[in-house]
Order: sequence, then C-alpha cells, then structure tokens
Amino acid sequence: MSKTEIPESFPSDPDEVFNLAVDGMGGDGAPEVVVAGLALAAERHRNIKVLLIGDEARLLPLLAKYPKAASICTVWHTDVSISMDMKPTSALRMRQSSMRLAMDAVASGRAQGVVSAGNSGAMLALAKIVVKTLPGISRPAMAAISPTIKGDVVMLDLGANVVCDWRNLVEFAVMGEAFAKSVLGLPAPTIGLLNIGAEELKGDEKLRVAAETLRESPLAAQFHGFVEGHDITAGTTDVVVTDGFTGNVALKTGEGVLKMATTLLRRVFQRGIISRLGYLLVRPGLERMKEWLDPRRYNGAVFVGLNGVVVKSHGGTDAEGFAAAVDVAMDMVTHGFNESIRERLSHMGALLMRPQVEEECEPALPVS
Repeated sequence: MSKTEIPESFPSDPDEVFNLAVDGMGGDGAPEVVVAGLALAAERHRNIKVLLIGDEARLLPLLAKYPKAASICTVWHTDVSISMDMKPTSALRMRQSSMRLAMDAVASGRAQGVVSAGNSGAMLALAKIVVKTLPGISRPAMAAISPTIKGDVVMLDLGANVVCDWRNLVEFAVMGEAFAKSVLGLPAPTIGLLNIGAEELKGDEKLRVAAETLRESPLAAQFHGFVEGHDITAGTTDVVVTDGFTGNVALKTGEGVLKMATTLLRRVFQRGIISRLGYLLVRPGLERMKEWLDPRRYNGAVFVGLNGVVVKSHGGTDAEGFAAAVDVAMDMVTHGFNESIRERLSHMGALLMRPQVEEECEPALPVS
C-alpha cells in the first residue's frame, strides 16, 4: 500500500492500526445512526478497533449514550463534512472533511478499511485519488450482494463505469470472485457474464473475448458462461459480472419489482374479511420472507479494486443497516480480500495482455 502523510493531529499511538476508519458525519441520519450502528457492530466483532472521524461536540455525547460503541472507538476531530449533494470536484478540495480523513487513514496504513454513508460520488472520487487502485486493476468497480432463490449473489459493476472493455470485465470477475469468498464464505464461487442470451454467439465482441479469456484462465472451472437477467434472482451463479450501466439498471429494476410485489401483496390482503383472515394464516411465512428480503441485510456496496477496503453504506439507512455495512467491511479485512485479488491477478499473466477490442472503460459516478 502506498503511504500518505497523516496529519499531526492523528489521535493515537503512531504504531496503532485500526480495522476501520468510519466517517461519523456521512449519511442522512449521521452521526446518531453511525454511532448506534457501531454499538451493534461492537457486539458482533469483539476485537474491532474503529477510528471514528467527525465533530467531537456531536460524537462524544452519543458515545456516552452508546457505551458499547465508545469501547471500540477512538475519535479524530474535524468539524468539516461533505454534504450529500456536494459535487465530487468540490469534495476533493475539502482536505479536512471527515470522509477525506478516513481515506487518508487507509492510504497511510493507519486503518485497513473505510465505511461511510455519505455522498457516493464524492466517496468514489476520493477513493480513486487518495486510496488509489490496486496494481493490475485498470478501474475500481462497485459491488453489492442481492438475494436470490438459492441464497445471495454478488453483482458488479453497479454504476462506477458506464462502458467497459473485455479486460475490465475480466478484472471484475476476479474481484467478484474474491468478494464472494470473503463476504459470502464460498470456497469456489461460480461466475456468470450478463448477456442477452446464454448462447456463445450472443452479445458483442467484448463479451465474447471476456468469456474466452475466462475459459482459458485459472477461473475456468468456476466460469459458468453467459447468464441472462432472470438468472440473477434464480441464483444461477454466485457472481454476476457486467458493465456499470447495465448493472445499475438491473439493480434498480430489481428494487422496483420488489416494491411492486410488496404493494400488491398488501392490497390483496386488505380487500376483505376473507383476505384478512388469510393473511393471519400466512403471516409467519410473510414475516420470514420480509426478514429474508430486508434491504438492511444487503446494505454495504463496496468499491472493489482499491488499495484498501472501501464500503459505501446507503445514506438513508438505520443503525441495523449501518452495522451490516460494517460487517461487510470486517469480512473483507479479516479474510484478506485484496490479497486474494493480487494472487489471482498474478496467475492471469499474459491473458490480460491481449489487444483491446473496445474503447477504455468510461467512468461514471454511482447512483445511490
């Protein structure tokens, strides 16, 4: 990891390394949601050490209210924060913001990962400039977990890159496999390339070259081939790889379908006395389904391909959702996520040196 100068105001022993640097001021409910989420995280991760960055005047009273959070946190004071609607270019100039200092902590080696519920565009820009990408990775991607019939699936890219070439897709496959190992605990995750059909001749040239490269790579045994949109929720593969434009559309479409299904179910069970009686009979099953599909369980999108763990919590989440984002970050830190990517890339060798067939990946700011 490249080292960055850390400000003299760093509030800790110079040899102490934190598991996570947490942006205490990022998100709609910050800082209370952040501190309450850390209190939950303290129960799940006994030895976690957190560098909590933000305004002491607001953080210290909350830490007194949540002693479990206080037991794992060291506060680094700054009264500068990045608003949710600030442009990334403006955020880059705010060198003393809570989000920037969290990134600095990782870049300097004082923390292993960052968690923030703040401005997603600013977070991606800061991560790329401050934390920087791993050697061998051309661009970071946004990855997240979604529910399926069989369990969970890792999807990437979800909005960081609008248009990608074949090499970007292969790198996403490498990063997605490492993510599924670290967070889902799968020893050999299966990988699919999202396409308009499962047949080998479907799709454009970049998809076919990416598929050919993966079939010749150390991931060949885990590469399923092309998958279609319905395969995402069917759980056909553990990892689904696509460009950021398609991935973001697929993600938002899935969220919309889930909201529609929930609304229609509510209408059905409110139509009359018989429907209401029927609801009482199926209520235990519906409660279990609600728990399974609870979006807080899947909170924590990850910018993968960086020189450190960077996790983006949804800005409007509650304490349980923020704790879930901390869980994701801790899984990645504990299981050596980046080391797994480095090892896999070293085995890809000349396969990633083929001539390009498409233009380079066009970056985009992720849509929250």
